[in-house]
Amino acid sequence: MTASEARSSNVPHQQYDVIVVGAGFAGMYLLHRLRGQGYKVRVFEQGSGVGGTWYWNRYPGARCDVESMQYSYSFSDELQQQWDWSERYAPQPEILAYANHVADRFDLRRDIQFDTRVEAAVFDERAQRWTVTTSDGAVSSAQFVVLATGCLSNARMPDIAGAADFKGAIYHTAHWPHQAVDFTGQRVGVIGTGSSAIQSIPLIAEQAARLTVFQRTANFSVPARNAPLTAEERQWFRDNYPEFRRKAREEMRNGIFTEPPVKGAFDDPDEVRLRNYEGRWTRGGLTFMAAYNNLGLEKAANDTAADFIRSKIAEIVKDPEVARKLQPSDHPVGSKRICVDTDYYATFNRDNVELVDLRADPIDRITADGLRAGGRDYPLDAIVFATGFDAMTGSVAKIAIKGRAGRALNDKWAEGPRTYLGLMTAGFPNLFIITGPGSPSVLSNMILSIEQHVDWIADCLVAMRQRGALCIEASKRAEDDWVAHVNEVAAGTLYPQANSWYMGANVPGKPRVFMPYIGGVGVYRQICNEVAAKGYEGFVMSGGSTAERHAATSERAAAS
Repeated sequence: MTASEARSSNVPHQQYDVIVVGAGFAGMYLLHRLRGQGYKVRVFEQGSGVGGTWYWNRYPGARCDVESMQYSYSFSDELQQQWDWSERYAPQPEILAYANHVADRFDLRRDIQFDTRVEAAVFDERAQRWTVTTSDGAVSSAQFVVLATGCLSNARMPDIAGAADFKGAIYHTAHWPHQAVDFTGQRVGVIGTGSSAIQSIPLIAEQAARLTVFQRTANFSVPARNAPLTAEERQWFRDNYPEFRRKAREEMRNGIFTEPPVKGAFDDPDEVRLRNYEGRWTRGGLTFMAAYNNLGLEKAANDTAADFIRSKIAEIVKDPEVARKLQPSDHPVGSKRICVDTDYYATFNRDNVELVDLRADPIDRITADGLRAGGRDYPLDAIVFATGFDAMTGSVAKIAIKGRAGRALNDKWAEGPRTYLGLMTAGFPNLFIITGPGSPSVLSNMILSIEQHVDWIADCLVAMRQRGALCIEASKRAEDDWVAHVNEVAAGTLYPQANSWYMGANVPGKPRVFMPYIGGVGVYRQICNEVAAKGYEGFVMSGGSTAERHAATSERAAAS
């Protein structure tokens, strides 16, 4: 059968229990868990290797902003005891090497099909199974589909006039070449000043003859203070992993172990508060935002932290006008994910670096020889788009997913994503999402949240098997209640005040909805555990008989 015949015949030639979309950290762990429970699993991965975002994001300076000893799997104590992280914040090649080590150690590759994109998934109500079509033209069938597509995996390329006319090289930080890029002697333009730009700009500036940074929105960044890990530091973590992991899961809002703040910003005198900020600035890392417990809740408290960072920018950057442009003023600190950098602000003291404020001088077009902004031409040999992602929903939206009655998921989510617990969406049975909208996801240590979702889904499938149930879906009432709760919790914070990718504000036409759950990973985990303990409250399970299907239909109708 040819690829086109397979596509048109719609006859599945491969049958699975579970199809997983994506072989990043979520897809790999899910494969490991489900295989251990006896399920026949197939993972489809559009890349040529495992690692997800760490397979694609190879730009200069790419690192995780969560410390390596915590940005790692905890499901295997042997793995976490034996793997040696080299630095406090491991670079992308090392994180990718870790992902490959996991794939080899647990023999995962034999159930992963690489270089294969899932194009469509359609639920067959009669068979109560999903039909999945892939980019090679093959059609497969599975009882369950799990979207492990990642929250930051659909790169956003802005629509700028003239891009096709540019005679130089164009790069995107999220689709970086697998071979080294040498900017020596070149005139380089970087568009964007989010996390990937803040990490890459200092290194590009060291090579380029001239670097022009085109900034639309200034972002808050704190120093990483990255350094090699000593054997003693690694062992200290290993010896204390059980308690550190427990606290991260149960007590930390973001799933990163640290000493939690016990007071607000104004509970300290000015000089004590300043020393606290200074100490955290010197220590480096995301825990800067854990200085006080009300920085994300009260604007006046937040202003004390924002003013401190702005003062540091003014102290580092020698040109007062450049420093002013780099000082964020349109959003509370932390309401966009705070960045972690190495010498980002100091890079603007270099003679070969120029900052262009696109708020004052918007981009007119890309020309054959460079870029025009505010009526001025900037000659360039290479352009780097550091323009981020269509976050959380973008990778899901690229798949033509149809649930009950042929309803498209993209139509249901046209006004913003709707889920129950970020795990399922009503009307799409047996379709799970890992770290989806409505869960802590991007507001947390992603691997910790991934493990929690995978474990919950794996336990759910076992519970279904024990009951003889073939189908599970979220009720509309539970979904509506959860969406209302997510919005209510977000409204009580400063987060919605920023035009962030948390809100979808970086993608033209995307609905402005705060997508992640901000209640914290500990609270969220407890809610998920209670839902399961109450017989998967808010979900409807049904078996295979006609009578059971009829009963489930009645139950769904009552719940809606």
